[in-house]
Amino acid sequence: MAFFYEQESHTFNEYLLVPGYSSAECISGNVSLKTALVKHKKGEEPAISLKIPLVSAIMQSVSDDNMAIALAKEGGISFIFVSQSIESQAAMIRRVKNYKAGFVSSDSNLRPNQTLADILELKAKTGHSTVAVTEDGTAQGRFLGLVTGKDYRVSRMEPETPISDFMTPLDKLIYAKEGATLTHCNNLIWDNKLNALPVIDNTGRLTGLVFRKDYDTDKENKMSVLDTEKRYLVGAGINTHDYEERIPALVEAGADALCIDSSEGFTEWQKRVLQFVRNKYGDTVKIGAGNVVCHEGFRFLAESGADFVKVGIGGGAICITREAKGIGRGQATSIIEVSKARDEYYRETGIYIPICSDGGIVHDYHITLALAMGADFCMQGRYFARFDESPTNRVLIGGNYMKEYWGEGTERARNWQRYESGGSLTFEEGVDAYVPYAGSLHDNLGITLSKIKASMCNCGALSIGEFQEKARLTRVSSSSIIEGGAHDVHLKDTYGSQRS
Repeated sequence: MAFFYEQESHTFNEYLLVPGYSSAECISGNVSLKTALVKHKKGEEPAISLKIPLVSAIMQSVSDDNMAIALAKEGGISFIFVSQSIESQAAMIRRVKNYKAGFVSSDSNLRPNQTLADILELKAKTGHSTVAVTEDGTAQGRFLGLVTGKDYRVSRMEPETPISDFMTPLDKLIYAKEGATLTHCNNLIWDNKLNALPVIDNTGRLTGLVFRKDYDTDKENKMSVLDTEKRYLVGAGINTHDYEERIPALVEAGADALCIDSSEGFTEWQKRVLQFVRNKYGDTVKIGAGNVVCHEGFRFLAESGADFVKVGIGGGAICITREAKGIGRGQATSIIEVSKARDEYYRETGIYIPICSDGGIVHDYHITLALAMGADFCMQGRYFARFDESPTNRVLIGGNYMKEYWGEGTERARNWQRYESGGSLTFEEGVDAYVPYAGSLHDNLGITLSKIKASMCNCGALSIGEFQEKARLTRVSSSSIIEGGAHDVHLKDTYGSQRS
């Protein structure tokens, strides 16, 4: 007879925090969100820590090199998606590692024989008003000029007007040579009243752009997570199929941490990957595993050598694993049980293995609940997919801008390597969808982190560890969920825009 859990599983929506005593020191400015990314012994500092408890998901529609750079600036880390060639993924890792703060790679490029209509279409997709014009329309082509919003008037020009007719050509641009310092580039911008400065190598190719608007951001950015060589931290997803070839390539490219991307982690396949890493690299390569939803699953991965363990099956916004296979568990219950297993393992061994809550987060306060329940950090897909920095197109639907968002278990992603399915994707475990466009990562993340810090202060905690010790949680009824939102009033339109 099958084993039956006595209690039903629960979601984050079914819990609230009960406030505790707050001293005068409990203000948001005093709260630290620093958290361990990888396992460490009692009394020792982890090899990798984050300044915020957020990482971006191993997904085509979320985590590329642009997202990795943006999130590392804010104190988190991205795990670049694995459902691509080894060479392509390693190149993304290198771009993050070689990125110099303030120098932006051009990802809006067109040919001179394209038209104003192409400029407008590209701007609608990317939101970028500065477009590089290259010989072949790629970032690697010979640089010919720039188009900015000052170069054209839609009301006075035909859509078919060639870009070559209105672009600012190279011989009329002020630019810097490759190797110039950021200080020199910023001086050129300010001295010549520029909004954008191209940086060109000795073969005439564009190596990057420096923008006036980024100057203050770079000066104010003190949250960056960096390696020992002052380069941004970046993670990479791997699978259980080509790991013997992929892992060495990613390590050589400079990946700081790896994470197995799989629909379910309590498997011999994951144990083989972890053993491969330990046999080849010892503890020098950091690797997370998962996903699991129970005590036994955590223990299995911990004893197999995982540096952190991801928790959650079927709770993601675009995941339909529970629908398709009847497999999964409520995210809150999963985190609570695995946290107990983690603490038990720590008492026995003196080794602390961080756990990552993956899925089930709809509102910002769900992140806070996950941390209170024992998660060390949260992996998110939908949250990050909404931002300018995600790799998907921005599209106009019904008068509203949206961003494309699809799961790794969809026909679009064709990521069969996540599943032990014999080399093909016989049915989907994800959906292809849209999420409301939300603007820049920096602006939105600041609001989210403010909410988390405020909730921690309400519970009298100034660190995540203290929060987990002091937090008090209560289950809520369906009636109290209704009571918790705005009710019995006529809402103005501004209320909805303030919700996560």
